[in-house]
Amino acid sequence: MKSALELSGHPAFNVTLVANKPFFEYYPMMYRTATGGSKVISSIPLGEVFKNKRIQILIDGATKLNRKAKSISLASGTKIDYDILILSLGNVTNYFGIPGIDEFSYGIKSLNDAEKLKDHLHKQIASKHNPDQHYIIVGGGPTGVELAGALPSYLRYIMKQHGIKGRPKLHIDLIEAAPRLMPRMPSSVSKALAKRLRKLGVKLYLNKPVQAETADYLLIDGKPITSHTVIWTAGIANNPFYAVNNFQMSQNGRVQVDQLMQAWPGIFVIGDNADTPYTGMAQTALHDALYIAKNLKRHADGKRPYAYKAKKPIYVTPAGKNWAVVVWGSLHLYGRVGWIFRNAADWIGYSDVEPWWKATDRFFKQDLKEDNCLICATKVFTKD
Repeated sequence: MKSALELSGHPAFNVTLVANKPFFEYYPMMYRTATGGSKVISSIPLGEVFKNKRIQILIDGATKLNRKAKSISLASGTKIDYDILILSLGNVTNYFGIPGIDEFSYGIKSLNDAEKLKDHLHKQIASKHNPDQHYIIVGGGPTGVELAGALPSYLRYIMKQHGIKGRPKLHIDLIEAAPRLMPRMPSSVSKALAKRLRKLGVKLYLNKPVQAETADYLLIDGKPITSHTVIWTAGIANNPFYAVNNFQMSQNGRVQVDQLMQAWPGIFVIGDNADTPYTGMAQTALHDALYIAKNLKRHADGKRPYAYKAKKPIYVTPAGKNWAVVVWGSLHLYGRVGWIFRNAADWIGYSDVEPWWKATDRFFKQDLKEDNCLICATKVFTKD
């Protein structure tokens, strides 16, 4: 997305963007869409992003690469030629071969996943008129922490919408296989997040790997936990396109690239797919995209390229409304100040792909509720 935008204004390039969806998914807001927020905050139509841009958009999926012919085959059967190829295909969910997880768990990896989970939460409470015995989130990384922080208040909101009186006790569990939350962060950050989530009523199961899931329970440490709402946020794997097309992979499953981020002459791999020091972060993906675009412009202008230099990102993780932790080098911020940082980061995220006025409008729709629940709508209509 960012590379295409940057290159579209240069007369030397004719840019074709192949995307498997007609919209851009903004993952940092996906947990909020899953907990009642509007899909507007986590998805941006490509037509809006590339309006009046000199870019051809193909809604399709890449399947096979022919390096010798310099062409890509697409899922529709179309074949397109290239002079320069930039690959940034994103990750896929990794269930680690655990029985039942793929079949029975929910996720928030995509807009479709988020909408499916939101619909399930409403229907489950509406049909039983009572919360599930346990809502279980698997994975104590940023996504799991963000969702765990937002879920308690959202479930209370759903119960209110369905006219459930009193305050039924909510059982929300967060399971992490490592000894602490967000194990790549400093231990002080893990402790602060654990304290915050417990305050919100989330029960933590640390150092507890998942063994299996059925339609009625999740098995951890040899013990079943009854639940019909297990949300999997624990694992990702590189897009299978790279293995199928014989890219050189590192031990962590990422594509090996040279100092110019080339995996092959003329083929650049960026973002989550590339084996770089801070891969997996949105800030890193944007940094990579700008680097590639600048170097290609330099090449077109007859200048020598710069070698890639990784940039350490700023980590901002929310855990409930008005609370977030910021890790900016040795500086750690917690609470409302961290939440302000997160809001600023989201506005910057939108403005990276949209004009500032559109980014601002989208940013201020964060608290807009969009619950497509027929029962809720009928109830409100009847009351009015």
